[in-house]
Amino acid sequence: MLAELTSAQASVVSRRQLYALGFTRWEVTAQIRARRWRRVTDQVLAVHTGPLTQEGLHWAAVFQGGPRAHLDGASALVASGLTRYTVDRVRVSVPRGARVRRTPEFDIRQTRRWSADDVLTTGVPRTRPEVAAVHAALWARSDKQATLILAMAVQQGLTRPDLLAHAALRIRRDRRRRLLQVVVLDLLGGARSLGEIDVARECRRRGLPEPSRQVLRRDGAHRYYLDVCWDEWGIVVEIDGIHHTWAENIVGDALRHNTVAIASATVLRLPLLGLRTEPDAFFDQIRDALVDGGWRRAA
Repeated sequence: MLAELTSAQASVVSRRQLYALGFTRWEVTAQIRARRWRRVTDQVLAVHTGPLTQEGLHWAAVFQGGPRAHLDGASALVASGLTRYTVDRVRVSVPRGARVRRTPEFDIRQTRRWSADDVLTTGVPRTRPEVAAVHAALWARSDKQATLILAMAVQQGLTRPDLLAHAALRIRRDRRRRLLQVVVLDLLGGARSLGEIDVARECRRRGLPEPSRQVLRRDGAHRYYLDVCWDEWGIVVEIDGIHHTWAENIVGDALRHNTVAIASATVLRLPLLGLRTEPDAFFDQIRDALVDGGWRRAA
């Protein structure tokens, strides 16, 4: 029974589980003293003496949190398959009023957003990806990090934008609630007009000329709209939501880009993700393009 249990839990077991299998405290202590097992925390043991795998750390964190604990936020996303994202400490959520066993290895916290309905119980207990992504964004160190983790969860196929939107609607009070709504709208692919408004507002704030928006162009039998442009100086900015990275949109985007470029316009790409995370760098490029096009001379 013990071998079967630890095989499913990355060689990690809780004291509660050992006692339920019939082990006594003295037998557990004897295994540790004989260096066949090792103590991970006061509530968790590994049935070997080597380092824990990432999955093993996840199990250890949940066991340390107690019977109603589960991975949450970015840690839950990593356990569900998120890659290219580093988590400093494994985050575990427990409900309000639960006992919290503090340990430096893991970040175990009570939260009013704890819900048993949000927990996946296949594998290590963890919050469903759409809820985990929303929580990770709320708990992120910066707006930039919050935006990136929401986008990464969708881009890597852990959740869908509509599920993310549903989870975001549950957030009633938080300083990042507005950011959450804007980014989710971006991911849904319905933020083209919002992005254009943001660009126009930022141009006014930065002392740049305000662009025209949704300008109609024709190419033979085809017609298309430019997101924002400055015809006088030959500058076009295409605002790219996440849907622009999907295969069915790549060809059309490239053809439109090339048609505009052939007409002697400078075409800049502004991802909505960039507008949220690196606005200064992108608007510096827009300023440089306008200056090269003769904006300062005309002024």
